[in-house]
Amino acid sequence: MARSTRPTVYTVAEHARVSVATVSRALAAPHRVSEPTRRRVLDAIDSLGYVPHGGARSLAADSHRAHGLVLPELVGPYYSDLLMGYEREAATGGDSVVIALAGGELDHIASKLLRLAGSVDGIVVMGASALPRHALAAIRDQVPVLGLTGGAAQGLEVIGTQSVESACELTRHLIAHGRTRLAFVGDPALGEDIEGRYRGFCDALGPQAPEPVRVGPSEADGVAVAERMLAGELDVDGLVCANDELALGAMVTLAARGCRVPEDVAVVGWDDVMAARFVRPSLTTVRQPVTELGATAARRLRELIAAARTEQVAATPAPERLTTSVIYRRSCGCASDASNEQEKP
Repeated sequence: MARSTRPTVYTVAEHARVSVATVSRALAAPHRVSEPTRRRVLDAIDSLGYVPHGGARSLAADSHRAHGLVLPELVGPYYSDLLMGYEREAATGGDSVVIALAGGELDHIASKLLRLAGSVDGIVVMGASALPRHALAAIRDQVPVLGLTGGAAQGLEVIGTQSVESACELTRHLIAHGRTRLAFVGDPALGEDIEGRYRGFCDALGPQAPEPVRVGPSEADGVAVAERMLAGELDVDGLVCANDELALGAMVTLAARGCRVPEDVAVVGWDDVMAARFVRPSLTTVRQPVTELGATAARRLRELIAAARTEQVAATPAPERLTTSVIYRRSCGCASDASNEQEKP
């Protein structure tokens, strides 16, 4: 009797008495499946007359020519620079980039990433520390996974930028300007990069370092911090902000209410977005090579994918941290911007 429905990967899995993931591995990475299991899968395919769809055929060829890039959001200049670097580098290897946003409920995110793993050759994840460990383990069972700016605690290899050293230097610079009541603005729990910046802040201040002002990373959060200062809830003379959006939101709000920067309160940020050099006073910040960060992640994922295809175990180096540099301008109390914006004035 002719079958009334076309066989699917699920019917193959049921017929072979294996999981759907095992069927995929038998096609995409036969070296990862025992010979008896692989033979059972192939016999089921022959018996059922199963014809893989386009995505499955690319699995059988062991290549989608695509990278998955998982980001928490796409708002702001940081992500546009990151994407530019990543996509340019991926294109040099003939690979496309599939972007997924890791927002919403954790179970929904995990399901989304598992689906993504079935259509790409490898995945780069920013914000991996917030993802369920079991979900990451399931994804890594299918494709190589690389952490971006964080994920070491989840067992991932990580590509990121230097945080602790520059944050310590920036904080000490404010201390040298006579600031004695400093606050770190940002939530270290949001990511390992912010946690590193807070650690550098603490290294500079020692045991007397205060707890961070735990807020989100947006400009609106910076506005809210400034309003708390103006209401007398925060008695500080310097803000070390986890990013430029926080710093710019705070600066504009303080200035609009008659609080002078840097005379009354110094404000510094992180990222060196374009607005940092044009706002008045110009913003002292930390420049990180975001475009190169994206490119470096794309190159490393390509190496991990190549190693997986040749049945090699890619060596896991120490987390790679690209160099950052403090850019001294006027919002910290300096009389002028650095002449070349690379050296302390």
